[in-house]
Amino acid sequence: MTNTVLCRKYKTELEALAVPPFPGPKGEKIQQTISKKAWMEWLKHQTMMINEKHLNVLDPSTQDYLATEMDKFMDGDDYERPEGYVPPSESTDS
Repeated sequence: MTNTVLCRKYKTELEALAVPPFPGPKGEKIQQTISKKAWMEWLKHQTMMINEKHLNVLDPSTQDYLATEMDKFMDGDDYERPEGYVPPSESTDS
């Protein structure tokens, strides 16, 4: 049986993460409030931001920035995207 969670991003019951994404209370809270689907989407977006902006993930200011952007992403707020980014559903085939 798959565990589910009321997803913070999608506001519906979806498959939960099997384990917290990192140790400690923050990781446990993410596991309890964010679906596997939303977390995988965030990881893809975070990777794109790290690569496009050449972010140093060891820098505490970068870690704070990514945590803030993750909260915006999960809450449906306006989160930062790379310059010129067009989501796949909005792109046009030529």
